[in-house]
Amino acid sequence: MNYGIDRLGFLIHDAARVLRKRFEARAGSVGVSAAHWRLLVRVVKEEGVTQARLAELLEIEPISVSRLLDRMEESGWIERRADASDRRVRTIFPTAKALDAYHVVKGMAGEVYEEALAGVSPEERRDLIRALEAITINLSDGDTAAATATTTDNRKYG
Repeated sequence: MNYGIDRLGFLIHDAARVLRKRFEARAGSVGVSAAHWRLLVRVVKEEGVTQARLAELLEIEPISVSRLLDRMEESGWIERRADASDRRVRTIFPTAKALDAYHVVKGMAGEVYEEALAGVSPEERRDLIRALEAITINLSDGDTAAATATTTDNRKYG
């Protein structure tokens, strides 16, 4: 049986697109874009993370992370500090503004997820998460850090 497997990539892409669009519509009132939110979650969960590590985690170029951090710092979302052991390294910390917004936006994200999963049973939700984790692990090309981060993130943020 095919089960619509030939549509899998389109469905995953479309689901991610409409989730992101709905999230941005809600979170925009707090002044947080999807890109800001992804970065903010990492900074809140991993206080003191380096800019280089953020680039790895977000899978974007270091210069793009630097520019995003510049904008977030100017807006009072994050604070950069010199690393205690290596002054050339900059570590990133959330501000009180970021921590307050994190809790508000996390609630909004939960509402969007509930809206997205309306009519999906708890068992089907668990199966969906397991299937998406399996897809990520299967396609991580031996990148155990990416696979581990995905399964860990689902437990942390889910």
